[in-house]
Amino acid sequence: MKKNLQLSYAGHVSDRVQDLYYGKVAPEGIDLHYIPLQPFEAFNRMLRGDFDCAEMSFSTYVIQKTKGQMPFVAIPVFPSRTFRHSAIYINTRAGIRTPQDLKGRRIGVPEYQMTAAVWARGMLHHEYGVNPADNAWFTGGLKDAGRKSMIDVHIEGVDIKQVADKTLNDMLVSGELDAVIAPQMPPSFEAGHEGVARLFPDYPSVERAYYQKTGIFPIMHVVVLRRELFETHPWTAVSLYQAFEQARQNCMTNLRVQEPPPISVPWVHEFARGVRDLMGEDFWPYGVEKNVREIEALCQYAWEQGLAPRKADASELFATNVTSLSTLRL
Repeated sequence: MKKNLQLSYAGHVSDRVQDLYYGKVAPEGIDLHYIPLQPFEAFNRMLRGDFDCAEMSFSTYVIQKTKGQMPFVAIPVFPSRTFRHSAIYINTRAGIRTPQDLKGRRIGVPEYQMTAAVWARGMLHHEYGVNPADNAWFTGGLKDAGRKSMIDVHIEGVDIKQVADKTLNDMLVSGELDAVIAPQMPPSFEAGHEGVARLFPDYPSVERAYYQKTGIFPIMHVVVLRRELFETHPWTAVSLYQAFEQARQNCMTNLRVQEPPPISVPWVHEFARGVRDLMGEDFWPYGVEKNVREIEALCQYAWEQGLAPRKADASELFATNVTSLSTLRL
């Protein structure tokens, strides 16, 4: 009897992937050893070669792919998607009242090329006319000083400074920064500091309006596997994709359950129904075709912001034997 291929995978555990983690869904021909890690650690360790496949920053993948420096092949599985209006925090004494007031300001971000920042800058540029090149950028740890970027970023004409001895949170509170873009809440905001606020206080309404206008549900992370693994066993890309897709479908079905509640949040069934009313029944799709708008937008933003030497095309980013699947029936 043919033995299954032993593969390691690293990524966060959510309702979209939990059936893979708990073994309720298994990729055909593969024994998947799922290592639960926070995304930042999974990204960095995958770049060091610690795993066969993993969750990866989508912007980092796109940027390095256009530079010919990406040793991985992606499959169109997107474990994390988030609107990023809520990720922009301001110093309340900086005189920032509207998004346009961010023009020419000092803005902190943990890593300049991180996907959350690429999306936020793209949104600010295209929706509000805030050109990233007009701002001064400071990178470093939000909560702990000394964070270093996963990849080196040097963009001609863009002022980017690495901060090693202070946190972005402390610089925002002190006024050394006018704003911060970060996936996590700054501790000062979480603690209710009067000097720190969100740029968009009613961000759910703003994000819904953004979706209604653009149809974009921003993609943050993608699943990648080592190129040599794909070249030796190209079938693994299809097997992994099908397994992730089955786990996702199980999650979407579970969200429709009313009794007992699948998630420990009151009225979750009604909230999920509201999401479907706004975004459609398949509001968290995998695959290329249903995500072309988001993929092309991120590729455009990475190129416009000087991170990628050219605008990548959606057709070049993913394993060809997965993108060629016209219909997935599980």
